Amino acid sequence: MRTQNQSRIEERIIKAEYGAVFVTSDFTDIASFDSANRVLNRLVSYERLKRVMRGIYYKPKYNSILNEYIAPTPDNVAKAIARNYGWDIAPSGEVAMNMLGISTQVPTVWSYVCNGAYREYSYGNILLKFQKTTGKEISNYSYNTVLVIQALKAYGKTNINDKVISKISRKLSQKDKQIMLAESRTTTAWIYETIKNICNWETIR
Repeated sequence: MRTQNQSRIEERIIKAEYGAVFVTSDFTDIASFDSANRVLNRLVSYERLKRVMRGIYYKPKYNSILNEYIAPTPDNVAKAIARNYGWDIAPSGEVAMNMLGISTQVPTVWSYVCNGAYREYSYGNILLKFQKTTGKEISNYSYNTVLVIQALKAYGKTNINDKVISKISRKLSQKDKQIMLAESRTTTAWIYETIKNICNWETIR
């Protein structure tokens, strides 16, 4: 028999996009941890959810052409893990560069900086690596600001050119740029100068 808690949890999942990733703590405002966990495991048995790893689930989307379910993005899984532990995270290295379009290389390891702990998680052929950084490098900035800072660090000062600046600029909304410009004043000088160029690209080109 379906309980009220199960109905409310199912309703939240139905409203979510296909590919959305959940952790049990996403539903503890509705039910206790153990009760929410039981509901999620029941939904796995009904094939309404699929399990990524212990305590992490996703809403599957079936691809009729490939004749298989589409796996969740590593970034969504990483964000779910971060929510579970209350971490602030941002992509770093190749992941950050790939997300901003300044590298087409597919990451072999999905690396993130965080204010939590050094942890690694693997599922399928995906490896997620969380590397602890100082709180001031991540907690005081919005997600997009840290993303850009990490991408610039990985790309390197001597490799930055107009093409790179243009690509990053096109990935960000005007609101993102306003926030980033205000937040990044305390970062390394060359990164801040590059961010100013990114934010003002439409007016200086």
